[in-house]
Amino acid sequence: MYGSGGAKALLVLMLFGVCSLAVARDLGPDEALRLRQKGIILPFEQFVDRALERYPASRLLEVELEKKHGRYVYEVELLTKEGVVRELKFDAREGELFEDKEDD
Repeated sequence: MYGSGGAKALLVLMLFGVCSLAVARDLGPDEALRLRQKGIILPFEQFVDRALERYPASRLLEVELEKKHGRYVYEVELLTKEGVVRELKFDAREGELFEDKEDD
């Protein structure tokens, strides 16, 4: 069905999919607390406050701490007053907002 080039391309795509799953991992509350107490990450409350300041009258849906590509990331998910779900990503160590997008 696939020529040798097509088979190689399919294999590369499959490997990329598997590898991309392995580079992000959710951190549990115990690990997050440990990182916070050691001063490695900033408190999640400040990121929730910043997200809510950016989208006033929104409702907080979820906050997750992940480690992606060696970087700690807070993902804050909000439901705006217009009914749009927004996902904001912050660098948990530095505090930088690096992504703000409408979530599917």
